[in-house]
This record gives sequence, structure tokens and C-alpha cells, in this order.
Amino acid sequence: MPGKKPGPSVKDDTVYESLREDGASKEKAARIANASANEGRSAVGRRGGHAEPYEDWTVDDLRERARELDVAGRSSMRKSELVKALRSR
Repeated sequence: MPGKKPGPSVKDDTVYESLREDGASKEKAARIANASANEGRSAVGRRGGHAEPYEDWTVDDLRERARELDVAGRSSMRKSELVKALRSR
């Protein structure tokens, strides 16, 4: 990437290049580089959601979530199968 500009829409080339070198996608690096300092760049780069891992859910809760996502065959699935099906969505 040295010598290659990210594009005119990126506000902070230095931050963008640093994030790309650390392995961030072009989209994520641009989003963070374009966030103003008072918006809090760290908040922009954070992943959403704070749910417990599916392994900690009960089978009933997993089935309910599978129902919401219309997973076929959910009623006869074991916990591990439900987790796999939900993660593939």
C-alpha cells in the first residue's frame, strides 16, 4: 500500500493506512478514518451486539431464535445442530 492513496473520500490517510496494515477491510478502515475525533473513532470500529455465545443459550432459546429466522427442521435439532444452523444464517 505504500505510495497508493486510498481515495478522495478518505479524510485521514494516515489512520486509514494504519488500519489497513493491521488487517482491517477497506470499508472498515475508511469508516473509522472518516469518523471525526469527537464522534469517537473507537466506537465506530467496535462490533455491535453483546449477546451471550449460542453455547450458553438453552435449547428452548435456540429454538425460539431459529423460529424467528425460519430455520427448517429446528424442532428436531440437537443443541449443536441449532448452533450450527444459527451461525450459518
